[in-house]
Amino acid sequence: MSIDESTAAKVASLARIRVDEADLPALAADFNRILGFIEQLGEVDIEGVEPMVSVTPMRLKRREDVVTDGGMQDKILANAPDAREGFFAVPKVVE
Repeated sequence: MSIDESTAAKVASLARIRVDEADLPALAADFNRILGFIEQLGEVDIEGVEPMVSVTPMRLKRREDVVTDGGMQDKILANAPDAREGFFAVPKVVE
């Protein structure tokens, strides 16, 4: 596939990029180089290669889903400027 100057101008227009007429040949050449590289990538044999999420094999650390602390409602609410009935009290922000 080859991109000519008129196609490069249309792509620039669709992307809302202003390109001077003198710069269109260079833009078309850049598009052709990019498409050539994409065609090269299509020739790579990837049979049996697993998709990667990262370049380094990493796993998230797992832990038991248990409650490790809690029952500190009084300690937590002790620093609150206004606490009522075991909850933080905040000013009304929506009328």
